[in-house]
Amino acid sequence: MNDRHVVLVTGGARRLGRDIALELASAGWSLAVHYRHSAEDAQSTARQALELGVRAHCLAADLSDEAATAGLVPAVVRHFGRIDAVINNASLFEHDDVETFGYDAMERHWRSNVGAPLLLARALHSHLQGSGRQGCVINLLDQKLWNPNPDYLSYTLSKAALEAANTLLAQALAPIVRVCGVAPGITLPSGPMSNDDFSKAHRLTPLQRSSTGTDIARAVRFLLESPAITGTTLLVDGGQHLSAQARDVMFMTKD
Repeated sequence: MNDRHVVLVTGGARRLGRDIALELASAGWSLAVHYRHSAEDAQSTARQALELGVRAHCLAADLSDEAATAGLVPAVVRHFGRIDAVINNASLFEHDDVETFGYDAMERHWRSNVGAPLLLARALHSHLQGSGRQGCVINLLDQKLWNPNPDYLSYTLSKAALEAANTLLAQALAPIVRVCGVAPGITLPSGPMSNDDFSKAHRLTPLQRSSTGTDIARAVRFLLESPAITGTTLLVDGGQHLSAQARDVMFMTKD
């Protein structure tokens, strides 16, 4: 891999997106770091990528805005001259359940978590047509699709739709673009979870440890470097999906 290959990582400024971005930079990928509000964090990620010897550039966009999302791939191409892969990491994660569900919550999650990845996959395919190069899209999913519970209803439904889109896009965009998924388990504290709650939840798996940012980043890199894989998802969760849970892990340590 050389630094002429370019990857766009949505939500690449911080947390899991940053881990993925820097893993790929260390493998020689030039880096387009997407962010919405975290400009300072995005610049920090880009600086670290530059220190690894690759080019890096930051782009701001609200992924719930169709026009802003559609402009991302062309902006990457204008800066780098090409794009070879998209990592759809950015995700809206807001709590609702059957009792609090409403159209507004559903639409917010579907626009950011389903619509944006579809638009970016299509744009990558359009860019690569006639180039003689093969590209790859990797969608970040969630182990709870294989271990369902009704918490975070709109979020879960949006991720289920994105998992189905893996198959549909892999069919529609072949042979130019491969489409894969990575499904993390509990990887980082989120929402109201304390560090102690996170540590307890992280051990609630058959392997007594769930995924880390490094685990997910390495899985993403593996898929990018595996040209025979498309239309499938790697579950990287310490086996969390093997253990049925009545509630989201966010609430398991509270009982």
